[in-house]
Amino acid sequence: MPQLGVNIDHVATLRQARRGIEPDPVWAAVEAQLAGADGITLHLREDRRHIQDRDLRTMKDLVQVKLNLEMAMSDEIIAIALDVHPDQVTLVPEKREEITTEGGLDVAGQEVRVTKVTRTFSDAGIEVSLFIDPEPAQIEASARSKAAAVELHTGRYAEAREQADLEATFSELASGTRAAIDYGMVCHAGHGLNYTNVRPVAEIPGLSELNIGHSIISRAVFVGLQQAVAEMKDLVTVSQV
Repeated sequence: MPQLGVNIDHVATLRQARRGIEPDPVWAAVEAQLAGADGITLHLREDRRHIQDRDLRTMKDLVQVKLNLEMAMSDEIIAIALDVHPDQVTLVPEKREEITTEGGLDVAGQEVRVTKVTRTFSDAGIEVSLFIDPEPAQIEASARSKAAAVELHTGRYAEAREQADLEATFSELASGTRAAIDYGMVCHAGHGLNYTNVRPVAEIPGLSELNIGHSIISRAVFVGLQQAVAEMKDLVTVSQV
């Protein structure tokens, strides 16, 4: 059964709307832990639009579950990550104008750079995951880069409305998971997953981790964060045959 990583970026987004001190994403991380989250995910963006350096450093001291830092391959963020030493870094593409991450990292198109950054973190004892689209070329390039894991971008699946598109995008995820495992990598998935669409993905054999943020934080507005996390945990905790 996959583990649940809770992304708390959107708690920081709400805080930054007023440039104040609440709601505190560090508090959110603790609440998510108490509700059964297996990991905490946060994205320290170059423009610091939501998570701030202080958030990351404080969470490193307080979070007792897996701490997963999403990050672009910029020298500044790499230096911070090496200093803070999270349990895992997930390398993602990053554009200033995007509202959220719009697609997977083009590992095949920048394999030399990805391999160098992956080696840097691996040598420091930090596990590396690459956030990629579920495409054979990207999975193969990720394997050549020696990344320990890939996180398959589930956005196309989450946005599918027609049954044919839903089936095709789900098939991509299932095939991508098998391919990643065959290459010796751990396979994660995330982006756009919610309480309605997550169960089929959680049932994909071999998928080890789901990272979910926006839907959980949205649900928390109405039921509280601990209940929102617990409800999602129940959905992803399924037996795989």
